[in-house]
Amino acid sequence: MGSQILKISPFSSSRTLIFNPTPLSRLLPKSNTPTRLCNTQLRQFSSKPIFINTPISQPGFGLLFRQSERRFRGGVVAMAASGSVQKSDEEWRASVSPEQFRILRKKGTEYPGTGEYDKLFAEGVYTCAGCGTPLYKSTTKFNSGCGWPAFYEGLPGAINRNEDPDGMRIEITCAACGGHLGHVFKGEGFPTPTDERHCVNSISLKFTSEDSSK
Repeated sequence: MGSQILKISPFSSSRTLIFNPTPLSRLLPKSNTPTRLCNTQLRQFSSKPIFINTPISQPGFGLLFRQSERRFRGGVVAMAASGSVQKSDEEWRASVSPEQFRILRKKGTEYPGTGEYDKLFAEGVYTCAGCGTPLYKSTTKFNSGCGWPAFYEGLPGAINRNEDPDGMRIEITCAACGGHLGHVFKGEGFPTPTDERHCVNSISLKFTSEDSSK
């Protein structure tokens, strides 16, 4: 049998697992002395499979595990795992304002042109108002004239997309807590790198300026 390579890419890291499926009994040295392979540790990543995270050092049994963390310009990384923030409605009501609860948890919409961040173009990072997960960099924000904050892309792995029940639009939510952000539209002709417009409720966001983070 040949070696097999399995690649797994969760949103904040990439992993490569190379393993040899040859039975252990054919690889271990013949000895009357009991041999201890390793002290393996099993770790569960969200809904992903379980991986052996400690190399087996026994000769003839090759195992290579490589993990690299992706970082983005400006040092902003979407660290929270998908679905990692779980709260009941009662807990959400106690941690956000009534209007934030209506929009984030009940998928409401603020009136156009009334949002705090519609015309804001300062440098910084926009995080989820519900759980604090970084969602957008200010460098991806643009003036679409739609009445809501518009971004042409989110931080990798930070935002989930789901089709509305009526199939008319694509909803965007915080990947960590599931909070409703707004909707994403494509092909509108805006001069942006992605030709996408993330139309986001200001109340779903919290802005942290670049100056305040220094």
